[in-house]
Amino acid sequence: MIGTVLCYLLLPAARLFRALRDAFFTCRKKVLLAKSPATQVGGISSVPSRRSVPEEEEALLQQQQLEEEAGGLHSCESAPAVGKVSATLTSDWLEGSELLMTSLSNLNVASEVTWCSDQQHDELHTLMSLGPKEHVAVTLAKLPEEESVAVVGIAAWSAVRTQTDHQISGCTPSALEREDEDTAVLDWSLAHDTEIVPVEATAWPVYDTGQFQPFPAERSYHEILWRDWEDLCIQPAVPELGSENGPLFEFRVMSYNILAQDLVEQSPDLYLHCQPDILDWSYRLPNLLQEIQHWDPDVLCLQEVQENHYWEQLEPTFRMMGFVCLYKRRTGKKTDGCAVCYKHSRFQLISASPVEYFRPGLAILNRDNVGLVLLLQPLLPEGVGQKAASPLCVATTHVLYNPRRGDIKLAQMALLLAEVDKVAKTVDGSYCPVILCGDLNAVPDSPLYKFIRNGQLSYHGMPAWKVSGQEDFSQQLHQRKLQTPLWHSSLGITDNCQYVSLCQPKKSDRLKYSRDFLLQFRFCDAACERPAHLILWKGVTDVKPDRPAHWPKHLIVVNDPDPELFFPRSPGVIRHGLNLTSAYSHFLPQRGRPEVTTMPMGLGATVDYIFYSAEPIENGNEGGRRLYRDGALKLLGRLSLLSEDVLWLANGLPNPFCSSDHLCLLVSFGLEISSA
Repeated sequence: MIGTVLCYLLLPAARLFRALRDAFFTCRKKVLLAKSPATQVGGISSVPSRRSVPEEEEALLQQQQLEEEAGGLHSCESAPAVGKVSATLTSDWLEGSELLMTSLSNLNVASEVTWCSDQQHDELHTLMSLGPKEHVAVTLAKLPEEESVAVVGIAAWSAVRTQTDHQISGCTPSALEREDEDTAVLDWSLAHDTEIVPVEATAWPVYDTGQFQPFPAERSYHEILWRDWEDLCIQPAVPELGSENGPLFEFRVMSYNILAQDLVEQSPDLYLHCQPDILDWSYRLPNLLQEIQHWDPDVLCLQEVQENHYWEQLEPTFRMMGFVCLYKRRTGKKTDGCAVCYKHSRFQLISASPVEYFRPGLAILNRDNVGLVLLLQPLLPEGVGQKAASPLCVATTHVLYNPRRGDIKLAQMALLLAEVDKVAKTVDGSYCPVILCGDLNAVPDSPLYKFIRNGQLSYHGMPAWKVSGQEDFSQQLHQRKLQTPLWHSSLGITDNCQYVSLCQPKKSDRLKYSRDFLLQFRFCDAACERPAHLILWKGVTDVKPDRPAHWPKHLIVVNDPDPELFFPRSPGVIRHGLNLTSAYSHFLPQRGRPEVTTMPMGLGATVDYIFYSAEPIENGNEGGRRLYRDGALKLLGRLSLLSEDVLWLANGLPNPFCSSDHLCLLVSFGLEISSA
């Protein structure tokens, strides 16, 4: 018995981590932070004791062995690493230890075992011969009230509240003594008891996650959900201005789906994993505002913004924070929409264009989603001199969710791109820098994603569900497939995602040419030769025109109509010319896992994006994926995302720390400044 106990206690760390990790994956949604009814005894979370007397004797023997081996375990070369924790001895704590032993009963005994001495054997036999009350008294007599006990294994599986060196920013010792509250709620409430972190404060601390392991239950949401800031600058630039290639206007853009409260109440089944209190708007609003204020973006793009909350709470608060806000509510009876806010000290508004995707009479555009497109002029700081920065086009949208209707998603995106094309196009026909962000309800490398990034998509015959890649409906017998043309000509959008009214010349069924243009063909070869099958009529078809000597033999046509009018492009293909690439890589190399921006039904996915203008590399094509390099708009840094397994540990989204079912995206850009 004693040997078995010690074998389990001294299992190599790798075997123990692997066993616990496998157990963790079997209940992915019931994560470590899910709480069961518990009692608080001496500051230790525990379940009510229901053990029999023999079970209690065995548990006490295990605790006695732990106590006696604590002093000499560090000196044993074959023993695993041991961490010191402060523990109060109770019979309830012993139950947690016994449960650990039971859960590992099927593992093989490792060879690295340190056997106890004869004296320790005698003491254990003595304890076994005593009754429950007697051996509890003996054990308590040997241990001080608060004794440092060496515990082998992972702290997540013991009921001991560990004391770590790290202290949460702003937490006081008195706050940490409030042990009658739930641990998860307490961790977040500690942050709210303190003052809001000022904008100039340093970024939240970051922890190296390494290979995935179950996090201890005592760790706060702050520690689990730390997000690193990734500095992508080759040369650090002077704040706001300066780089190795010239001066830059630096600014931050945040995109955030903040989860409208009406949608929470309309779909309660999606949030059964959440405690009701953290879903209340009065709890979520301070969290969201604190997060936005902490990261201090210069441009803020929001989705799922409830209209009454915007006008009554969000817009007044953002105005006090120095933002100018514009809002577009979804059409129909929807109560939420999109908003774009910008710092009036950094930008000046040139134009604002709301986009409604609902078009009466068009079945492919019968949904109430919207978008918002702004043209902003950067305001350079004083002392720059005669320099200017290009205008910046910022667009945000929330595309239809329905995974089966990829045809609607493509049509909505075409409308948004047509508006961006109109707003961002300059006098010389080029485009100013563009930032397009929002909740697109499509996963990376899906056809919709590739269309935005690569600039074209061949869609004819494609199953509609495949466009977004959210779900796989390939097994269904009847599947909606995309047909050509994707939308009716009455929409006024070309296959190049441009407004027909802005394209010259206009494409119509009957081609019209000016008299001067037609006169260029007066003495062409076809006009100077009489067709063989032409009936000869005297005075009508018997005269052959003579080409004047000064007339060029090879005609050079001036002001020729668009060649596309004569040679239309292949049907079933849509294009755009904005040259957009994603600010995120969608993969976490240090963890070997994909990035996640949301967790619908407990499954992690990336559906939120920030695209920006870049320069395509000539002949740069890698497996059908267009390659880009930074142009006038440079990517300087970004706030890292999290992986699915990390969010499981925090009980998914939303949770007491993150008050939306999406993670925010934050990117730092630098815009080139040129001489005026």
